[in-house]
Amino acid sequence: MTIQQVEDEIVEEFSLFDSWDDKYEYIIDLGKRLAPLDDKYKIDENKVRGCQSTVWLAAEYKEDGKIYFTADSDAIIVKGLISMLIRVLSGRTPDEIINAPLTFIQRIGMTTHLAQTRSNGLLSMVKQMKNYAVAFKIKNSQLQ
Repeated sequence: MTIQQVEDEIVEEFSLFDSWDDKYEYIIDLGKRLAPLDDKYKIDENKVRGCQSTVWLAAEYKEDGKIYFTADSDAIIVKGLISMLIRVLSGRTPDEIINAPLTFIQRIGMTTHLAQTRSNGLLSMVKQMKNYAVAFKIKNSQLQ
């Protein structure tokens, strides 16, 4: 699936809910289903800056030329948010991640229904994922 197709799938899933209470419950459920992050990745250098909650985000560049993300947070709603970002961006090339518009965030109403601090945190997580992609792209181009 393309990034756009995954984004469309998320938007469709959110359209099934009538209220924001139901949507928040779904986000919480996504957070509960996020695979646990190994403690070895819960280090300061993997913390996402700009989040009210503690968020750890680790990225691994594999031989297939794609980046794979793992993450965790001490806040269950944030775990749900990062799980959606991982669903869209993990297993993609650096260029795909860098160029991903991530329109699903606005299309499901996340930017207007999150508290300002959560919204800033979400943007910080997106920025960190894109920064990893830029770093891996530069590192990979220097190896060639």
